[in-house]
Amino acid sequence: MYIEIDFNSDEAIYMQLRNQIIAAIATSQLKEGESLPSVRNLADNIGVNMHTVNKAYSSLRQDGFLKVDRRRGAVVAVDIDKLHFLNKMKVLLQPVVISGIVKGISREEAKGLIDDIYDELGF
Repeated sequence: MYIEIDFNSDEAIYMQLRNQIIAAIATSQLKEGESLPSVRNLADNIGVNMHTVNKAYSSLRQDGFLKVDRRRGAVVAVDIDKLHFLNKMKVLLQPVVISGIVKGISREEAKGLIDDIYDELGF
């Protein structure tokens, strides 16, 4: 798994890490049951504080992308409840869609953006 952190980005480092792990799961670079590097190992490899990696892992665990196994550490676990996650997506997308409406983005343009994202991910 390749992680690239943009230290000049306005996006928090833990969110960059979190989003890249989710993208790796979505593109099957990380598979169900696969162990992630330890917090310390990943922090050392990408040059960030251990607490940053721990925060990303905690967020992924809370959202149902990881589980913590005492022997194996952080393990990919995508057995989340689909309806629950769809509701969470709606809550996350709503302010973005509202901002798009204010900026004159049409429904068709917004749908096209989502289609583009799926295409870029190969789905």
